[in-house]
Amino acid sequence: MSPIPPLFRLALEPEGSITCTQPSQRVYLLTFDSPPDNRLTPEFCAAFVLALDIVDRRFEKGVIITTSAIPKFYSNGLDFESAFKSKSFFPESLYPLWKRLLTYSMPTIALINGHAFAAGIMTAMMHDYRFMNPHRGFLCLNELEFGAPLKAPMSSIFRQKLPNPNTYRTMVLEAKRFNALEALQEGIVDGLGMVPEILKFVQEMGLVDKAKSGVYGQLKAEMWRETVAYLDDYAGSEKLIEERMRGEERRQERCERRVAEWEKSKDQKGAKL
Repeated sequence: MSPIPPLFRLALEPEGSITCTQPSQRVYLLTFDSPPDNRLTPEFCAAFVLALDIVDRRFEKGVIITTSAIPKFYSNGLDFESAFKSKSFFPESLYPLWKRLLTYSMPTIALINGHAFAAGIMTAMMHDYRFMNPHRGFLCLNELEFGAPLKAPMSSIFRQKLPNPNTYRTMVLEAKRFNALEALQEGIVDGLGMVPEILKFVQEMGLVDKAKSGVYGQLKAEMWRETVAYLDDYAGSEKLIEERMRGEERRQERCERRVAEWEKSKDQKGAKL
């Protein structure tokens, strides 16, 4: 059987593409291929948003599935050089992509075919459903390991979507790597399998018809209003982080003074003895 021709393909700079195919009627599969590991660069985010826009505006409402053409990785997170060399990356590249996914007008499913680390698993969490390859890949929030604090929407999406807060504690404070079965047991993903299993899930849940009434995205915007608000107010959430950091610096100064006074007092008592 000849391969299904793509509905469209978007080029990625400096190399790669996002390709849209239709494995079933009104089911749109966006497959991204940005070597070596699908880092979330400004170019990647812009192309991802455009692909979502094209399906939204030029095709019949149905279901979006996103996955990777790179077997080892769904996404390995941010490209730190491009993410932090420009102040516009978060408010103008990453957050618009996340909000588009979180409030998209159709059901969205992340097919996590390989590793999803840091912002990679965050991107998957912005989808309505998640399926994971049962034979390959780990899910991990590894910010603890490389010393990066979580920004507000990076944290709130897990608080809102995970069924057990202890799971999020394990993800954040232990940087645990979850295999597919563990991710399913903890409610991080909704199912195990690849495209055939997802198509069966879509049929069983009647997902291709969910967007017909036109309010699907609005309902999600209200469901996830905390995260949506953080994504909309980048400046406000950054100001809160800065205030928290200044408060922590003042706390550490007070802490140091108390410990120094205690040491001085202890030395004086010892001298008297």
